[in-house]
Amino acid sequence: MIEAIGLTKSYGSKTAVYNLHFRVQPGKVTGFLGPNGAGKSTTMRMILGLDQPSAGSVTVNGHPYRSLPNAPRLVGALLDAGARHGGRSARAHLMCLAQLSGIPARRVDEVLGVVGLQEVARKRSKSFSLGMGQRLGIAAALLGDPQVLLFDEPVNGLDPEGILWVRNLMKRLASEGRTVFVSSHLMSEMALTADHLIVIGRGQLMADMPVQDFIAQNSTGFARVRVAGDDAERREKLASALAAAGGQVQPEPDGALKITGLELPRISDLAHEADIRLWELSPHHASLEEAYMRMTQGAVDFRSVQDPRTGLAAAPPHGLPPGHPGHPGHPGHPGGWGGPYAQPQPGMGAPPGAPYAPPPGYGQAPPVPPQSQPQQPAQ
Repeated sequence: MIEAIGLTKSYGSKTAVYNLHFRVQPGKVTGFLGPNGAGKSTTMRMILGLDQPSAGSVTVNGHPYRSLPNAPRLVGALLDAGARHGGRSARAHLMCLAQLSGIPARRVDEVLGVVGLQEVARKRSKSFSLGMGQRLGIAAALLGDPQVLLFDEPVNGLDPEGILWVRNLMKRLASEGRTVFVSSHLMSEMALTADHLIVIGRGQLMADMPVQDFIAQNSTGFARVRVAGDDAERREKLASALAAAGGQVQPEPDGALKITGLELPRISDLAHEADIRLWELSPHHASLEEAYMRMTQGAVDFRSVQDPRTGLAAAPPHGLPPGHPGHPGHPGHPGGWGGPYAQPQPGMGAPPGAPYAPPPGYGQAPPVPPQSQPQQPAQ
């Protein structure tokens, strides 16, 4: 079990984590969510003794990490998949970790098989893809067969098969009674993997509850209704009947109606009383992503803005408009796209593939303007 009490971490005038209280229970996968900069990585580093709390405490099985005897045998972690020597093979990297922790060499080959890297075990890890590096990092976390596991973005870079494998691995580890703490930004994956959620924003605790309770408290379900034939008159009639019964009706772009405040049986009864046949009456429940976005919308530090160039034409080459004589596309620009020395192009006065022929007079001195010709002496 992981327990934080009043956990706080400050860097100078900036407080990254403030007064966190939570417990990560064994036997379930606990998701650790929050916007970028919320303090998730800092919290995990304090759990592992890599950062010292400014105030409060965090313990693993009742002890600070640094006080645990042979901590790598009790706690496994993946915080940075790139934390390895690229010149070593996958097997050599794990063997070094095993020797430092007193772990038998046979365990190295076991975890290489668990993560699917046995075929590339003797290749240098610098040649690994991002997904292969993630697998090697997971292998390092599993090396000591620990009871407590922490993973920071474990599916980053994995293909769909790898993501499914990680999901099943997390569930299996939790089913064995281990404590599994997973930080991720993939809401869809957390919805399928996590049993419990801890959500922080700007370093403070925002939620600590089961996934289903989190979704229920931070979202509103609705019903989707479509009248037969998408008849506009009947749709308006049904909308009026539903609104009169206390429902909130919102038209959808595809012609359906989004109804909140009424249960499906009541909507069906009202449609029947109004003699309106329905083509669709379906319940819709919010996703974890929708609930998460609704809760954390006020705790996001990095927000994008509309690109001011969106919708504008591309800047003209050389900063000159196409109609300017100095623009390369102007017909009078010498050597330009439309100038007298331009290469003939399809649709520009020459058939496709026509050989290049310089214009008449090319390479000769230009004629002298009449006004500049010398006057002949009088006879």
